[in-house]
Amino acid sequence: MKTNLSQIQNALLIVSGTLLIVIGVSIFLSPDKFYSSSNIDIGANVSLLNELKASAGFLLAAGLFINYSVFVKTYRDMALRLTVLIYLSYAGARAVSMVADGIPASGLVLATALEAAIGLGCLLVLLISRTQMKKVA
Repeated sequence: MKTNLSQIQNALLIVSGTLLIVIGVSIFLSPDKFYSSSNIDIGANVSLLNELKASAGFLLAAGLFINYSVFVKTYRDMALRLTVLIYLSYAGARAVSMVADGIPASGLVLATALEAAIGLGCLLVLLISRTQMKKVA
């Protein structure tokens, strides 16, 4: 079971980390193109571009760390926690926004579902691994 759990952890970390890297790089290199796919026009607002790229840098760095944790086991638990924090906070904030502001473009609704699924999957694996560690101890 431990091998299967480790494989599931690695798969979730690779998927979630790679997705953050792709999103971070896409926003950083071409924020107009990235956001236009969700019907968001950011225009030529330099301050907004700066803010979006700062967040993209964080997503990129987090994705790199999460993928790195696949190869350095001592960071795996921390990376799972970071993944849960990032993905569930994005999904939760989007859900609150949908209630408060209305339903956005379909791509953003799909992003919410994907973020929730990844975040909950990582949370489940994290809880299972902690339960197994308590049984061993």
